[in-house]
Amino acid sequence: MKYQNIREEELKNKVAQDYFWMYDCTKIIGNVDFAVCIHQTQEELADHQALLWAEVKKGSSDIYKSMVQLILTIGKARTFDKYLPPNMLGAFDSEKMALILYHDIHDIFYMNDFNWNITPSNHNTKEFKLIHEKVKEIINNNALLFNFMDDEKELVKFIKNNFIAQNSGLTKTKIDKNNFMIIYNKWLLHVKPTIAVNWDIAKKSNIIDGDFYLADILSHENKTLKDKLYVLLKKDHYELDRKLSDSGFFSHSHTNFKDNQIAHNQFWNKYERPPKEEYWDYIVERRDLLVPQDVRERKGSFFTPQIWVELSQKYLTDVLGDNWQDEYYVWDCAAGTGNLLAGLTNKYHIWASTLDKQDVDVMHDRIDTMNKNSVHGNGSSLLKEHVFQFDFLNDDFSKLPKPLQDIINNPEKRKKLVVYINPPYAETAKNDTKNKNRINKRGVSFTKVQKEYSDKIGIATKELFAQFLTRVFDKIPNATLAQFSKLKIVQGPNFSKFRNYFKVKFKKGFVCPSNSFDNVNGKFPIGFMIWELNNQKNIQHIKCDIFNEKAEMKGKKKFYAYDKNIFITDWFRKFHNRVDNTSCIGSIALYGSDFQHNNFINIYNVINHPNRWSYISQQNLIQSAIYFAVRKCIKATWLNDRDQFLHPNDEWQKDQEFQNNCLAFTLFNNNIQSKYGTNHWIPFTEKEVNAQEKFESNFMTDFMHGKPKPPSKLPRMMNLLFEDQKPYYTSEPLKFSKAATVVFEAGKELWKYYHKQPNCNVNAALYDMRDYFQGRNLTGKMNPKSTNETYMILIHNLREALNQLAENIEPKVYQYEFLKQ
Repeated sequence: MKYQNIREEELKNKVAQDYFWMYDCTKIIGNVDFAVCIHQTQEELADHQALLWAEVKKGSSDIYKSMVQLILTIGKARTFDKYLPPNMLGAFDSEKMALILYHDIHDIFYMNDFNWNITPSNHNTKEFKLIHEKVKEIINNNALLFNFMDDEKELVKFIKNNFIAQNSGLTKTKIDKNNFMIIYNKWLLHVKPTIAVNWDIAKKSNIIDGDFYLADILSHENKTLKDKLYVLLKKDHYELDRKLSDSGFFSHSHTNFKDNQIAHNQFWNKYERPPKEEYWDYIVERRDLLVPQDVRERKGSFFTPQIWVELSQKYLTDVLGDNWQDEYYVWDCAAGTGNLLAGLTNKYHIWASTLDKQDVDVMHDRIDTMNKNSVHGNGSSLLKEHVFQFDFLNDDFSKLPKPLQDIINNPEKRKKLVVYINPPYAETAKNDTKNKNRINKRGVSFTKVQKEYSDKIGIATKELFAQFLTRVFDKIPNATLAQFSKLKIVQGPNFSKFRNYFKVKFKKGFVCPSNSFDNVNGKFPIGFMIWELNNQKNIQHIKCDIFNEKAEMKGKKKFYAYDKNIFITDWFRKFHNRVDNTSCIGSIALYGSDFQHNNFINIYNVINHPNRWSYISQQNLIQSAIYFAVRKCIKATWLNDRDQFLHPNDEWQKDQEFQNNCLAFTLFNNNIQSKYGTNHWIPFTEKEVNAQEKFESNFMTDFMHGKPKPPSKLPRMMNLLFEDQKPYYTSEPLKFSKAATVVFEAGKELWKYYHKQPNCNVNAALYDMRDYFQGRNLTGKMNPKSTNETYMILIHNLREALNQLAENIEPKVYQYEFLKQ
């Protein structure tokens, strides 16, 4: 509720100020509570029309009764005889406002044998109840209802467009391709709950709420205009799932509204339906946006943006030749609403199949529309007979149209078949390894293909797109596969068995950012790759062109299969210590081997280590710092998201500067907090930062100055580990590079400034200092900035120095083969 705990007069003032500030709301018109007028004198008001007369109630009220009370107030005083009636009548309280055109109810004021001489506020009189019955249906069908909080922008726009002198009608919000999704989200809240459908059961039959919304939005006077849609609005009910029986009779299901269509009418009174015809095809084609999130994740509904459709077809031309559309056949076996096929011209060589009948209906409708509107007889680029329902992961190929079967079964024709797809990306489990409550999408990959090929491609069967590729490879050999997908088929460690089966020849491809696709979470590369399915050899690597979200080429990149490589986690396992935390100074998180897991890689206190970790002591401090700095010095981007960190060569062991740079980088990038135990990570002495008290621990400065105190007893595992190796703590002070020295100097200035603060924590870590200066918001999250200008300068200087140090470390990451170039 927007206006809580205020009196009625204050409510009038606030609504006037918030929504009608351009108008005069001070005029007194009979006994009407609230009036909106064009600025004029009281004498002029009698000759000029007001814009709104309204009833006002504080708190939350029955909008019907408020409207009836307004009508009785006007009728009793015959206010319309003294003043020109307004364009609209209304009623509002502290949370909502209802509006209705005056001419929709003005006949009530001229009823015969009606006693107007009653108290309008008495809701128990027979006259009040009579008017209530008469206006209820009118209000249900014609009133516009706005919630002050949820519909504020719409209300402001409505007032701007309709509160005009001499305006006798309503200017409704126009629907276009930019706002139809915004309106859909509101429709979900206000209309969907009033449709008599059990949505959980309907979902199992692939019936989605978006099809009802399409029926609504593409209608006039509550009658759907496109009769090929799966769901049709028929005045006061919906019809769906129309079928032709063996006897030649059409049958269909239908459903009604739970509230006699009241919410439906009130909602659509705000909008002009249908939208311009030029938007119809776009809205229908984007049915994928109307698929609920859980269904979208289960099926993997992804619409291919037009820029990538056009670019992929250019790449097909580069590989197959200028006349490829006449020389080759095309089958999109995951077509959705068919947008990937837009731009292809030889309709006699194109087939499109999809899992959902609704999508088939959408494509058939578009074919009919394009053929009807064709000027020169060209019409649609698809044949209706070539668009069909087919479950590629479960159905037998015998269900395919015979001409397509003939192509697949003919070895020579099959060589001229291009399987051109953007398959669903759904996988069994969400990729959130740190979330204990992560969701497993049960059944998402349980298909006939999964059962048939699980022994051949292993864990890759958990992903639907891998199942598509596997069946295409096996059942349509020597064809050409042109597909959009993640780069897992090349890079993913879990796809090693898949790659051993999927032996193909890479021809050409490009990568683009995932966020250029709708409904895709995360930032990673999506590739378009063209393969010859000729069973040649395992994928070793591919080189793809790089395009940004604007389709601007930004160079090339190699993507490697890591089947013969050992990963950085295997390397660091040599230095693990998870047995004993005696004399340990912290813990390091160990998750994954690729960039997408880098957010989980941090250094913590001993007692609050994560689920996957190793303790850090002076025996493995340098290796821990190398592991941390190598993972963190290069920023994760959409392009390197799946690049794998590897077991290095041995050259790093000879490079003291590299080791010490990694240590310096780690000292100013960790998550150590003094509240979780002794802070062993202070990189300065008390004297260097003018500390107010002695630190609890000087471990780090002792370590850097070459005088550590070895633990009295090492864990047995660590003794075995280091008995044949030179320890990485020595009696020699560490020598730091110029870039690392700049980091220490910038850090020292920040430490010194913090220790000047009253009541500072003498053992504070860098995290504690950031918390001190930046504070936290109401949700408990640390603020990104501080109001302390000196601190902001000092932390900026430190971050700039760290960035420079990271640039010095980066070339060594490739030199020592932690990453492939």
